[in-house]
Amino acid sequence: MLFDVLDVLGTISFAVSGVLTAYHKKLDPFGVFIIAFVTAVGGGTLRDVLIGNTPVTWMVDIKYVYIISLSVVLSLVFIKKISYLRTSLFLFDTIGLGVFTIIGIEKGMDANLHPIICLALGTITASFGGVIRDILSNEIPVIFRKEIYATACVFGGMVFFNTQLF
Repeated sequence: MLFDVLDVLGTISFAVSGVLTAYHKKLDPFGVFIIAFVTAVGGGTLRDVLIGNTPVTWMVDIKYVYIISLSVVLSLVFIKKISYLRTSLFLFDTIGLGVFTIIGIEKGMDANLHPIICLALGTITASFGGVIRDILSNEIPVIFRKEIYATACVFGGMVFFNTQLF
């Protein structure tokens, strides 16, 4: 239950992050949707492919398409209200980062993978949607500019992983 709630919150957070980036790049509505979509599910898609979980999660569970679509529409309707949060884009990234790190680690644990691989999957899940977003938006990915981004995934993931072991 908590896992599902966190997953939805992370998806919404990253979708809004994608909308804010695409909107400020002056993309058309389709472009905004694509950037929001890859930001929200890009890391999880890569994780699923790496562990052989195909078809990937968002293709099997259509709720992700609905959640992202609703997030895009609501974000565009209230863009003036949330646009001032552009400087707080980091806030949406941070929420998604924490949530998706945990989800990636859980997926690795479910696949009985080594703890280091679980941490790597958590980091990939959390950060590669943003990498794809930034590349498509013609930006240097945040993960390569702010080392704290990936480091936070690793350290937070280590704490989470250790709490699951005991």
